[in-house]
Amino acid sequence: MQPFADEQSHQCPYCGESVDVTADPLGVSLETYTEDCPVCCRPWVVHVSREEDNVLISLGREDD
Repeated sequence: MQPFADEQSHQCPYCGESVDVTADPLGVSLETYTEDCPVCCRPWVVHVSREEDNVLISLGREDD
């Protein structure tokens, strides 16, 4: 049985709106990808780190 995806609430680094970001608990230990904000459509850089059963998600600005 595959573990459920981890969903965390964060603030968009551009518009400040609260958004839910989902990451699969299985995968490489460090992952970075770009995703658009569902509110303002600006691109975030999503950083996902996985260590044992913990998934940490953080958002950054693409222009940083």
